[in-house]
Amino acid sequence: MVRAFALALGQLGDRRILAILGKSVAITLAVFAVLGWLGWVALGWALKDYSAAGLETLRAFLAAVLTVLAAWLLFRLVALAVLQLFGDEVVRAVETRHYPAAAAAARPLGWREELRVASRSLLRALGYNLAALPVALLLLATAIGPALLYAAVNAVLLGRELGEMVALRHRDAAGNAPLPGFAPRTALGAIVVVLLAIPFVNLLAPVLGAAAATHLVHRRRAA
Repeated sequence: MVRAFALALGQLGDRRILAILGKSVAITLAVFAVLGWLGWVALGWALKDYSAAGLETLRAFLAAVLTVLAAWLLFRLVALAVLQLFGDEVVRAVETRHYPAAAAAARPLGWREELRVASRSLLRALGYNLAALPVALLLLATAIGPALLYAAVNAVLLGRELGEMVALRHRDAAGNAPLPGFAPRTALGAIVVVLLAIPFVNLLAPVLGAAAATHLVHRRRAA
């Protein structure tokens, strides 16, 4: 796991990775800029007389606060949605540099399979988080309990999603994918969950996660 992340960090200077980072960061920031604008418009409608003294400043302040809250609450979902767009590019860049033979033999996913995988991933995320909800409610009295629970749940989910994103490119004739074991992929998911909670670093987290997952999958294939 440590080596996988070290290799992922070492490739951040790769032109292809930098290009993907640039696109993913730009789209992520654009999403939140649009959310901020929508908040501004909604507040303008709510404060119909926003031209009155002081209300224009209040409107701007509330819009900024809502944007920051949205970024904090929704960043993981937005970042992973963006990763769905560029994740395959990250995997190809890592494989081309470190595993050229595997890159040449990789099987690209068709749009139907990508849609099926994305739908299954979404249903799995909803199912896991809904299943954890009753336990989270019981842990409310501990203050930090629900946050730890959801961090653990999402570590499992993220590890599986990142592993599958790579492994499905290398299924054998029988349809078996070399998915990393539960422990290493969950450890990967846990690291990405932590990175997603750190401002600015969270912009790198999805790309680093995808790159590290690529190394984990190929270590599994070589085992």
